[in-house]
Amino acid sequence: QVQLVESGGGLVQAGASLRLSCAASGRALSRFAVGWFRQAPGKEREWVAAISWTGIGSAADSVKGRFSISKDNDKNTVYLQVDNLKPGDTAVYYCAAHSRRFSSGSSNADDYDKWGQGTQVTVSS
Repeated sequence: QVQLVESGGGLVQAGASLRLSCAASGRALSRFAVGWFRQAPGKEREWVAAISWTGIGSAADSVKGRFSISKDNDKNTVYLQVDNLKPGDTAVYYCAAHSRRFSSGSSNADDYDKWGQGTQVTVSS
């Protein structure tokens, strides 16, 4: 059974940093693109960042320069480093694995078929 488990969220003050983790089992993330999405109450799900199977990262304009995606193939884990957090970053953060192997990544949630349960990030002012 494929499982993605996010961790690393928490309650922090504006300007703080967190490193979110997405640990996978049942699917080798080294062969898949992985995306990070977030959703705040009352808001649409928003793409945050993605990393290709080769390790090339990309990020949404709204977080570019503050968020960085990376992965550790040996640990089968993808990370999202979130710096200079703002109250507007408050959301549940989800990781997702692309539906196809050896993909370049995508900002479209429909391209991902396996999702974690999310980790809550709350940023106070």
